[in-house]
Amino acid sequence: MMIATDKTLEDITFTINQEIHVKAPLDVTFAALLEQLGPGNETTDGKSLNMKIEAWPGGRWYRDLGDGNGHFWANVQAIKRPSLLEFAGPLFASFPLVNNVQYRLSEVAGGTLITFKHTALGLLTEKDKAGMPNGWNSMHERVRKHAEAARR
Repeated sequence: MMIATDKTLEDITFTINQEIHVKAPLDVTFAALLEQLGPGNETTDGKSLNMKIEAWPGGRWYRDLGDGNGHFWANVQAIKRPSLLEFAGPLFASFPLVNNVQYRLSEVAGGTLITFKHTALGLLTEKDKAGMPNGWNSMHERVRKHAEAARR
C-alpha cells in the first residue's frame, strides 16, 4: 500500500541555531547547563519539570513523575566536559520525531560562548515549530543567569 503525500523536506524538518554569551568560566557554565537541563528545569512560568540527566554516554534525559512514571526525552549521545553535550531522542514528542540537540561550549573573552543547535525530523506541526524557540530561549536565559550568579 502506498500513501501519497505532498510534504516537503522543509515541512518535516526544523533547525534552531543560537549563540549564548555567558559571563562565567567554562566549567561553571557547563555545570549550570547540566543543572538547568536536569533538576533546575522548569516551564516558562516557573513550574518544575522534574527532569533528570544521567550525564554519561548513553545516559538518559527524562522527566521523572514518580512511582515509575515519566517521559523519556533523549539519550546522551556525546559528552566531553566542559565543552560538549549532545542528545538524541524524541524530546517532548509523543509522535514520530527524532531530534539532535548539541551544546558546544568554548572560552571567549569575558566568559563562555555556548553554540546551540537543535535539529528535528518528523511530524512537526506549525504550532510545535513556533513554540520551540521560546522554550529554548527561556532555558538558555536560565542557564546564563544561573552560571553568572554562581560565578560571583
